[in-house]
Amino acid sequence: MSFWDNKKVLVTGGAGFVGSHVVEMLVQKNATVRVADNLENSDTSNLENVKEHFEFLSTDLRDPDGCHMAVDGMDVVLNVAARVGGVSYNFSRPASMFRDNMLIGLNVLEAARIHDVERFLVLSSACVYSRDCTIPMRESDGFVSVPERSNEGYGWAKRMAEVQGRAYAEEWDMKVAIARPFNSYGPRDQFDPERSHVIPSIIRRTYDGEDPLNVWGDGKQKRSFLYVTDFARGLLELIEKYPVPDPINLGSDEEIGIGDLAAMIVRISGKNPAIRFDSTKPSGQPRRNCDSAKAKEKIGFEAKIGLEEGLTRTMEWYRRSSSGERV
Repeated sequence: MSFWDNKKVLVTGGAGFVGSHVVEMLVQKNATVRVADNLENSDTSNLENVKEHFEFLSTDLRDPDGCHMAVDGMDVVLNVAARVGGVSYNFSRPASMFRDNMLIGLNVLEAARIHDVERFLVLSSACVYSRDCTIPMRESDGFVSVPERSNEGYGWAKRMAEVQGRAYAEEWDMKVAIARPFNSYGPRDQFDPERSHVIPSIIRRTYDGEDPLNVWGDGKQKRSFLYVTDFARGLLELIEKYPVPDPINLGSDEEIGIGDLAAMIVRISGKNPAIRFDSTKPSGQPRRNCDSAKAKEKIGFEAKIGLEEGLTRTMEWYRRSSSGERV
């Protein structure tokens, strides 16, 4: 019998990009799953493959009453819900990103405490790290200086979620895990122009025929990217094996410059646009790459899907989805 067998598990944000993959894995592990998501995602189209195997609750998690309804009766809560966006979206909305993510974190964990939830996952972010932190980023540097300016509101909200998780564990003896994922991507990602991160943005514009293909920054900024199924697996392994309020980076050791990333996407697509870099636009941190030693030590986690394979899978999904095929 596995840890997840017949566990009652709430996945907030479970109709979204990462959450839908988490829900699918939980269903495969024979958990009893409830999804709480907002009206924007209430069609649950991302969950078509498991549509008969979960309970859905449409609610605004910024509302405490909605959180109580969602959490009631659950054994485990995976708080995957967040207001997210790319560099441009985050940069122009620091207050609303801080407010909404703070409210979600505060309300869901407080509801979990009141309803005696056994285990709770705080989903933090690599955005907690400062612009000039040590590379690769170590968990111990998560509160050094201030979050990078382009993600400031979101970064501070995620720092506060970690503080809350640690405080609740200390005062009420809750089993709380804290994940700091790095740059996720994959099928069902957010391809909306206003909110998309770098990979879905470049993929969409490449297939749309943009030429030249415009890339923010000088292309020299470097990132490591984590394929979404590795991400989802890491979250489940973390809450199962290490439910203590001690942050764990979840990421890949494979690092790439954004210019090289754009070139790889163009090559895989079979198209041939020129690539133009716009250094007048914000590019975020110069490097964002995690030290993954702690994840290996504590939960035995390593990324399994390399970047080229992950991009190929993502682009095939996007091509089929854009053409109206069922995916």
